[in-house]
Amino acid sequence: MTVENLSATSIIIFLIGLLVSTLVIYVVTLFMRQRRSMKLALFTAIIGSIVYGITYVLLGNGFLSAVLGGIAWLLALKAIYHMGWLKALIVAVGIWIITTVIGVLLPTAIGPV
Repeated sequence: MTVENLSATSIIIFLIGLLVSTLVIYVVTLFMRQRRSMKLALFTAIIGSIVYGITYVLLGNGFLSAVLGGIAWLLALKAIYHMGWLKALIVAVGIWIITTVIGVLLPTAIGPV
């Protein structure tokens, strides 16, 4: 997406996604006994967006960029929350499952447009 294609709708969609990601990260890390603040969850969501954005710009849209972006985000999650690799992987999988379910349900929540 170039700057010319940036619209108010795409900004709103990004902000809603960031809000949902923040809440999911907060809940999953709280469940895993990583008692931290909502600000840290927001920071983690922003870092995740940046990591994936850089990966897709450098490698394009594809499986390799998704895998490398996921590994980079896993490393960031591990560093931000000061946890081991296994716990970071469990948290990442939990976040992925919940956001996938929300992604399926959220667009249909308001009904047909």
